[in-house]
Amino acid sequence: MTAKPLGVRVRKGATTLSFLAPALIGIAVFFLYPLGSAVYFSFTKFDLLSVPEWVGLDNYRRMADDPFLLQSIRNTLWMVVVFVPVRIIGAIGLSMLLTQLKRGAGFFRTLFYLPALVPPVAATIAFVYLLKPGTGPVNHFLEMIGIEGPLWFNSPAWAKPSLVLLGLWAIGDLMVIFLAAVLGVPASLYEAAELDGANAWQRFRSITLPTIQPVVLFAAVTGVIYTLQYFDQAAVAGSIASGNATVGGGISSNFGFPEGSTFTYPLWLYTVGFRYSALGYANALAIGLFVVALGVTLILLRRAKAFTGEES
Repeated sequence: MTAKPLGVRVRKGATTLSFLAPALIGIAVFFLYPLGSAVYFSFTKFDLLSVPEWVGLDNYRRMADDPFLLQSIRNTLWMVVVFVPVRIIGAIGLSMLLTQLKRGAGFFRTLFYLPALVPPVAATIAFVYLLKPGTGPVNHFLEMIGIEGPLWFNSPAWAKPSLVLLGLWAIGDLMVIFLAAVLGVPASLYEAAELDGANAWQRFRSITLPTIQPVVLFAAVTGVIYTLQYFDQAAVAGSIASGNATVGGGISSNFGFPEGSTFTYPLWLYTVGFRYSALGYANALAIGLFVVALGVTLILLRRAKAFTGEES
């Protein structure tokens, strides 16, 4: 086969690049340039008002002696270990329940999905008031049945579990994804398993779960990335529960209330950058978050065999 003339190859290459140009420009402007800038500023002392001063690795060395950073890492790690699996298990269970409904399936799908459409800030405010000790309807209901309700967002022990409950309430987005996966499992597999005498748990373990494992991997990766960036709900819950929420924007002095139990890594990053104007150190924290998120994602994908049964 004879090689195509150089002019033809150039025109084809130019045509291909013209189609790719919008995406390439977007990646360069909105990802590569900001990432490169963050890396550069992470090696500087920078406060937006003065010229950046090169300080080398000082910002990264500072991380080792930052007690607030260690606290935020512990809280964020707790959210990753608990919040992500609970949401995945809850979404799978809800999707399995919906597939068993004979009547009103469409109504219940809509009902369970609607909370996912509520803005996170509004949902968090509503949850704080619903779970408010003393006056919240949830504790009133628990008192009626003889249970003493906890302090929820006002308790260091219950604040993070309360955030998990908020995440479960707004589980509809993940439920829809798993529902599509579960409905895609061939019915013939279930029929064959029933003929062999398999019960519901055995059918789920041997048929449903292996079939939807790629979706589980997707949910795990996106869930970890989302939780590592957990900001809005933690910020609003801490501020509202403290009774001294910031009005009209700005930085609340009550981030992490109560007793730093909801103080996540992104909250500390935000505080460093915009309360203390230490933007060089904030950029170093952002790079650290990016590296961790990328590393966890690569580990999950590398070990995809544990989720999908395929070689990585």
